[in-house]
Amino acid sequence: MSGESLDPAAREWLDRTGFAVGDEGLWRAALTHGSLGEAKDYERLEFLGDRVLGLAVADWLYARSEAPEGRLSQRLNALVSREMCAEIARGLGLAEHIRISKQASADGGRDSDNILGDVMESLLGAQFLENGFASARDLVHELWRPALESGAGQRKHPKSALQEWAAGNQRRPPQYEVTGRSGPDHAAQFTVRVSVHKVGEAEASAGSKSEAEREAARLFMEKYG
Repeated sequence: MSGESLDPAAREWLDRTGFAVGDEGLWRAALTHGSLGEAKDYERLEFLGDRVLGLAVADWLYARSEAPEGRLSQRLNALVSREMCAEIARGLGLAEHIRISKQASADGGRDSDNILGDVMESLLGAQFLENGFASARDLVHELWRPALESGAGQRKHPKSALQEWAAGNQRRPPQYEVTGRSGPDHAAQFTVRVSVHKVGEAEASAGSKSEAEREAARLFMEKYG
């Protein structure tokens, strides 16, 4: 991918954040959204970075906890979620360095959990390719440290909590239904309703179906649990 240079401000941000940039074309692709229609965008690197992130966080949890597999998985899922990736990306100031079309940006793409999370993972993929897993792992541990040390994910996922509540109260399993979808694909909003037969229902909206389901389950438990 050599021959494609990075914007100087993006290069400075990457260096300051802890990414070790070599081939600028690779990192340019990692920051490029598909709306620009360029030959290289972040999708393949995001696929790789997702796996790098998962292994790096699993390594951290395994080394620092004697928790059983179920609790480790619960924390892992929270820490590598799209929402967590987007939260960390926002805190680092990633949004302004994403290469995205004017239309996609105007539609809210720079603040989309999906896009921010994907680009965050694509950058980890680039870090892995250029500098190896140990370097990528150490960077994840540094960037995710506040979340890792805060206990994020130690509480049961709202959907799991609702499932167990329903079973414990001899109710049918919760039913989730997408009741609305709005916005363009890169900044979609999903509305989900969760219901438990002969108990009630709750509805929530979010930037992904899974997050809307999670929030609807949380609201249901607040109301009926």
